[in-house]
Amino acid sequence: MGTENEYCQRRKARASAVVAGLGGLLAIRSVLPAGTPRVRGRAGLAALEKVRIGGCGQWVLERSADVANPVVLFLHGGPGTSQLTSNRRNTRDLERYFTVVNWDQRGAGKSYRAITDAGRMNIDQFVADTRELTLYLLAKFGQERLILAGHSWGSVIGALAVSRYPELYHCYIGIGQMADMAEGEAASYRWTLEQARKHRDGRAIRALERIGPPPYQGDWHRKTIIERRYVGRFGGEFHASRNGAFGLVIRSLLWSREYTLADRVNYFRGILGSMRLLWPELLQVNLFESVPEMQVPVFFMEGRYDQECPCEIAERYFESVKAPSKELIWFGRSAHLPNSEERDLFNEVMVTRVRPVASASPASP
Repeated sequence: MGTENEYCQRRKARASAVVAGLGGLLAIRSVLPAGTPRVRGRAGLAALEKVRIGGCGQWVLERSADVANPVVLFLHGGPGTSQLTSNRRNTRDLERYFTVVNWDQRGAGKSYRAITDAGRMNIDQFVADTRELTLYLLAKFGQERLILAGHSWGSVIGALAVSRYPELYHCYIGIGQMADMAEGEAASYRWTLEQARKHRDGRAIRALERIGPPPYQGDWHRKTIIERRYVGRFGGEFHASRNGAFGLVIRSLLWSREYTLADRVNYFRGILGSMRLLWPELLQVNLFESVPEMQVPVFFMEGRYDQECPCEIAERYFESVKAPSKELIWFGRSAHLPNSEERDLFNEVMVTRVRPVASASPASP
């Protein structure tokens, strides 16, 4: 029997071998060409394609076990926070019931290069891009309407698109729904400072008191990032996590089949660049005023612990918005990302509640 020292050395050697192996796999994955895992089934589709939208190339991922199923287009959050790979993993079970489409919006992830056209980095252009991509998908799959799902920043783009072009959509799904940005930012800051004091976190208290409540003056970009970091620390972004969604992002990027090494670098460049260009306009958004009504069925999917886009404001917006039908679904173990934090429940709701609405939706005029 070996000594304790020899045992420790063997453990260290095994751990080093595992780390080296994972590093090697990551290195190989980073240099491989971009692609996406195949979908089983004779009518299956797994397509990663570059589509010309709004005058520039933007990347779209389409996956389905049967392309005759209803199309659901997901609009990621941020601005600039791609979910192309992470949502592909989360919605794998939905591919039997929907044609699932994830899109890297201009300036985000694989579509990062579009950020160079700074004059088109505005909310109206993103809404126009959504409409143009919708028309492309409807033509490609021979359908008259699709389901539009927006998360966070994507919920602003989605609500605006549905309110302007209701004839293109079966229904709208808001996930971590934004409503009144100015009110939401103020409420998020108050909650975060309260949590810092409750937990007697001196560093967080000092940092938050130093930046003061929004609207931020001076270096608003740095101050917003500081506030968001502490929202994550106290579980207001990803419930029961002290690091927010950072771990989810890193895991998704490390093992992504859809991203090259350059795409991984551009993922972070896209978040920072998109925020600088779009955040000031986003802070002016008030959907209570700009989208008081949607002419399609509406679903809100909200995490009970969401303090990044405070859920109580989303609930008030849900109560005020007019729609042919509407349903608010609460996720009791989630914060800002219920579709990731409770993905099985999210997928169940999509199949049992959303898909029947799409099946019953009337044809476009």
